Amino acid sequence: MKKILLLTTVTALLSSCGIYTKYQPETTAPDNLYGEGTAVVDTANLGNVDWRELFTDPRLQELIEQGLQSNTDYLSAQLRVEEAKATLLSAKLAFLPSFSLAPQGTVSSFDKQKAVQAYSLPVTASWELDIFGRMRNAKRQAKALYAQSQDYQQAVRTQLIAGIANTYYTLLMLDEQLSLTQQTEQAWKETVVSARALMEAGQYNEAGVSQMEATYYSVQTSILDLKEQINQVENSLALLLAETPRHYERGTLSAQHFTQDLSVGIPMQMLANRPDVRSAERSLEAAFYGTNQARSAFYPSIVLSGSAGWTNSAGSMIVNPGKFLASAVGSLTQPLFNRGQVIAQYRISKAQQEEARLFFEQALLNAGSEVNDALTACQTSREKTVLFDKQIVSLQKALKSTSLLMEHGTTNYLEVLTARQTLLSAQLSQTANRFTEIQSVISLYQALGGGRE
Repeated sequence: MKKILLLTTVTALLSSCGIYTKYQPETTAPDNLYGEGTAVVDTANLGNVDWRELFTDPRLQELIEQGLQSNTDYLSAQLRVEEAKATLLSAKLAFLPSFSLAPQGTVSSFDKQKAVQAYSLPVTASWELDIFGRMRNAKRQAKALYAQSQDYQQAVRTQLIAGIANTYYTLLMLDEQLSLTQQTEQAWKETVVSARALMEAGQYNEAGVSQMEATYYSVQTSILDLKEQINQVENSLALLLAETPRHYERGTLSAQHFTQDLSVGIPMQMLANRPDVRSAERSLEAAFYGTNQARSAFYPSIVLSGSAGWTNSAGSMIVNPGKFLASAVGSLTQPLFNRGQVIAQYRISKAQQEEARLFFEQALLNAGSEVNDALTACQTSREKTVLFDKQIVSLQKALKSTSLLMEHGTTNYLEVLTARQTLLSAQLSQTANRFTEIQSVISLYQALGGGRE
């Protein structure tokens, strides 16, 4: 009865010291995590959508599937999970006693006397009693690090899916800009031919024609620049897919369609969905158990050990046949002279835990800011699309009118040149704005923890 009371008292004291306390997961998020202007009406979340439902282009789906199979960063992340899993298994096995077989044999002779042969066949065992929680906290810490490695793998997966999608849509944007520029180049070519005809008829001067030709050559230079950019982006895509550079078949920017519903869900989902936020919390959890482990170093460690086996050596006597021999030892180690080092390590662990807490809080704030940035960018791009459409219609009318007036000699080349350049600039800006809209949807999907398995 006294032993039971003693053990109960010791357990209560150890719990109050924090050795056996368990980490309590974070269940709250800062108010207005997504920003004051972002309304949260339900628990729907774009990040919960399967990536195949968001990216419906079949060519892009094939590229993402290929990337998930061959990307070296993602494969390395999977290996890190296996390493952490093995570390966790090692921490679990530390609770079991260790056994080892250490057979020994000697042959000795003194002053040319007959050689004496001695042997021993012992099996030794050692078992540490985890009364003060050192191994238990080490196991919990390893478990948190294992979960963190899984979160890291998911973060790499999300980043890979978003990276391939962004690169693919960049190619679609450049293709569209190249097509517009080539159409403009062809129109300029026809305009230059018409201007030269008017000059030969005495209705135009050499300066005007030369200015139009210079602009025509500038457009041709832009075409070469766009082709070079397309080549560079294709090379970037090849790196993501872990293959040598090649040309990729792809769709068109105008054929891409995305959902208009950009639900961000409740801020609490950020704790469960974002792999980097989860990873930061796993670091906090691991630091928490690291502090517990450092605290347990103030208490003694108890180890039971023993050996059993056959030997023919009993001190200075050699007997044959051998006899059975067994021994058992219990040891208790209490830190005395290295107590200063133990205290220093505990302070280090406490500081690391506080550092991990601050890192987690900052990761959560960064995630909320990314959601707000992506959501605002998408909404702004959609509003600008309406204005660009109206602007292009007006510029097309202006170009048509000035071209007709130039043919009849009632206006000069500068008005036509300005109208065509302004139209091309607006068309290129409209294409870039469409890409920005798609890119912001991808960023929002990534910011909400999309692409999970």
